[in-house]
Amino acid sequence: VGCDRSKNLVDICGEKNFQAFVCDALSVPIRSGSCDACISIAVIHHFSTAERRLATIRELARLLRPGGMALIYVWAMEQEYKNQKSKYLKEKNGSKDKEEEINSGMAQRPRLSDQMPHSSSQDSACSDRLFNDSKDEGCDAKPVADSRLPFHTNRTSFHSQDLLVPWHLKGGTKKKGESVDTVSFPAGSKESQELSPVFHRYYHVFSEGELEAACRSLDCVRVQNSYYDQGNWCVVLEKL
Repeated sequence: VGCDRSKNLVDICGEKNFQAFVCDALSVPIRSGSCDACISIAVIHHFSTAERRLATIRELARLLRPGGMALIYVWAMEQEYKNQKSKYLKEKNGSKDKEEEINSGMAQRPRLSDQMPHSSSQDSACSDRLFNDSKDEGCDAKPVADSRLPFHTNRTSFHSQDLLVPWHLKGGTKKKGESVDTVSFPAGSKESQELSPVFHRYYHVFSEGELEAACRSLDCVRVQNSYYDQGNWCVVLEKL
């Protein structure tokens, strides 16, 4: 049984006769202790605080029966490990044109409130108001010197653990039976920007030992294995 925040991805699973439903990794509507095994691949690195990342691991453990196993994969800060480049870095060759298209949409740095893809304008206005109120009232909250996150250049090493990674949507909306690359326009042109929007997605890339330490902080699980795999930090857990 699979689950995802994206209804469109879940619908694709349904079309292929797989069992899947929409939910949030912080609150999975499955009975506690009912799963023999769980996998979390490329999910936890999208949560923006250490508390929320730990909460997702705790929720994963809740689903497991005693003796049940979980496998977690997150993106690694170290894309070159033990003198070996990850597949992500190795694929840099031949992607120059794609990177230029991606970079064409990165000139304007958004405000922090603009960087939250799932927040409504009301939520953004609320966060801006709270931040301004904290400055006006002289409370103990420390003002943020620079609330902007750095943009990552695809197929390069990471220089920050918290960043925005560009996702390039090619060819606009794809219709059933139609190729994504039906229409092509010069990079940076008005047509290219309209048909090929760039979305900046938040990531927290994990440093060596960070994921394992978070898992070991939970009393309900035991870390069976921790390893590096092609630019990812991975942990295998057992429910106690």
